[in-house]
Amino acid sequence: MLDQYATARATRRKSKTRGGTPLELPRRRFLQLAAGAAAQPAVSRIAGAQAYPTRPVRIIVPYAPGGAPDIVARVMAQWLSERLAQPFVIENRPGAGGNTGTEAAVRAAPDGYTLLFVVTANAISATLFENLKFNFIRDVTPVAGIIRVPNLISVNLSLPVETIPQLVAHAKANPGKLHFGAPTAGTIPLSAELFKMMTGVNLVHVPYSNSIQALTDLLAGQLQVSFDVMPTTIEYARTGRLRALAVTTAARSPALPDIPAVGDFVPGYEAATWQGIGAARNTPADVVSRLNQEINAGLADPKIKARLADAGGMVLPGSPAEFGKLIADETEKWGKVIRAANIKPP
Repeated sequence: MLDQYATARATRRKSKTRGGTPLELPRRRFLQLAAGAAAQPAVSRIAGAQAYPTRPVRIIVPYAPGGAPDIVARVMAQWLSERLAQPFVIENRPGAGGNTGTEAAVRAAPDGYTLLFVVTANAISATLFENLKFNFIRDVTPVAGIIRVPNLISVNLSLPVETIPQLVAHAKANPGKLHFGAPTAGTIPLSAELFKMMTGVNLVHVPYSNSIQALTDLLAGQLQVSFDVMPTTIEYARTGRLRALAVTTAARSPALPDIPAVGDFVPGYEAATWQGIGAARNTPADVVSRLNQEINAGLADPKIKARLADAGGMVLPGSPAEFGKLIADETEKWGKVIRAANIKPP
């Protein structure tokens, strides 16, 4: 396994593509490496897994405390602490759209004692930022997915629309007059850009430093439309302070079962925020396997499933290779949107 990584790394050094882009490691090769853990001898995996962990483990969350990633990370950290009899400690390292914490994690020793809380923005940043000091696909070993969260398209109550077709018709009749607010570096504006591309409407993005400020202006009527993640807006939709039109995942959300999916009206549309755990490149396969096993056990636990579902999230169990495929697919998908819409970093 280590020889595979060394060969891939030496080959990539010869590439003349720009630094920090996923072009340095072909997608097929990345998926092969993500799947490589399955090829390791079973005895080696079991012996190493039994020894890990022998001391505290830190999980770097590249965002400030209190946000959706931090909340989910702490739920999983508590589970892993109880299961593995060692503290899993959250370390918040916000900055640069999540890239400050991500860089700290990929530069850590590849021993499983520093983990990264991976989010959709990591896949987006691979294309959005041209001068990163790391390559996310090359430098992060996928460990396990945790949760997939829909965005919720909702509108201020004053807007005379109740469905996605009505929103599209109203926006086409009033080009450039409907505004949505969102931070620039993240999946929220990109889900809106994808919606614009697939429906041909002209919605105007108003940049904010955080989602809470955008939500405040939406409730006040200064913004008309929201594409925010469901945990931010779900209670306002449930209590009738916002009008929910659709969720952005391919299927309806159990948290709002009466709200349709955008894809019911715009075939092929799908966007979501997802979260999981990664580790530095070359982290031993047996450690990755042990963490994946315990995280999946947590996702099957009724209490954890209920806590995640209450916020509108759906658990994302699977192997490291499956999580790696999700990362690769999302990096490719949002890269196309960024280039088509000519989106630039803040």
